[in-house]
Amino acid sequence: MTPSVDPIEAVSQRLARFADDQVRDWSDSGPEALMIVRAGQAAFTGGKRLRARFCLTGWQAVAERRSPRPAPTDDAVDAAAALEIFHAAALVHDDLIDNSDTRRGRPAAHRALEAEHRAGGWAGTADAFGRSGAILLGDLLVAWSDDLLERGLRGSAHAEAAREVYALMRREVTVGQFLDIAEEAAFVTAPDAEHAARALRVASLKSARYSVQHPLLLGAALAGADAAQTAALSDFGHPLGLAFQLRDDVLGVFGDSAVTGKPSGDDLREGKRTVLIAYAREALPTGARRVFDELVGDESLDAAQVASLQQTIADSGALDRVEGLITAYADEADRALRGAPLGTTAVGALRDLARDATARAA
Repeated sequence: MTPSVDPIEAVSQRLARFADDQVRDWSDSGPEALMIVRAGQAAFTGGKRLRARFCLTGWQAVAERRSPRPAPTDDAVDAAAALEIFHAAALVHDDLIDNSDTRRGRPAAHRALEAEHRAGGWAGTADAFGRSGAILLGDLLVAWSDDLLERGLRGSAHAEAAREVYALMRREVTVGQFLDIAEEAAFVTAPDAEHAARALRVASLKSARYSVQHPLLLGAALAGADAAQTAALSDFGHPLGLAFQLRDDVLGVFGDSAVTGKPSGDDLREGKRTVLIAYAREALPTGARRVFDELVGDESLDAAQVASLQQTIADSGALDRVEGLITAYADEADRALRGAPLGTTAVGALRDLARDATARAA
């Protein structure tokens, strides 16, 4: 990578070139093929590039120990871009599973494909087409992420280590996503005292490792991290990832739709069984808990009912408990950086990323 190019801008440029290549490769296959290709391009356009940032900062943390102000190598940039495409795949499938209408203030992928069906005056139902198309779009994005990763790893001295991290990430996030949807149904059979721990299990697999820990370790692997460096980044990444997901859980209930790009209280309508919900249930008497359970997961909740549930959760002390947990996890992550054999500038960047991840409003 040219040293003068901002690393995240380099990732965005790499994604743009990859998308252009896909459009060119499929341009002779008809407008329907281009429809899904264009949908894939839209899926990884925009966003905060959080996973790419962690990947490149993990690379920097190791590379800085050998030379000052290192510029990310092409394999690190390609790996960071591949993470963004894989994240887009996860979001497409996640929105489909959750019946979400919007993503980043725009129609979710299945809704956009549904609109294409209607605009084309096609046969059959637009809803079924949109859902089927989104399943295949997510699959295509997973394939693209593999394609880009493998292109970047050609000739890389650390290709095998990087593949192991990436493969583990893919397995864990898939199982974590299944546990997430399973918990929405299985919570009724689990003892109330276990709900918070079960929610943390989901948060660890679905988000903490995939959003923070594995991107860090992928970048570090490509820079040739030793065992001590890998351990330090892992010990930093996992608790920070949990704090990140807990912040996401809070925003899913209390976030401002104008900022998050999703309807306020969306997690309440979807019935997400998060730590926030588990803590609220613990504090409610039996009768109130029964009513609470009936409302959480009701897709027809109106604004007044959402506001009432938000007040119940806040009054129960659950919000304060989760905020305390976020702080505790963030502090644990910070302690892992003290005295770690990592580049000084990169450690500062990791602390900045930690603040961004835990204090965000979207």
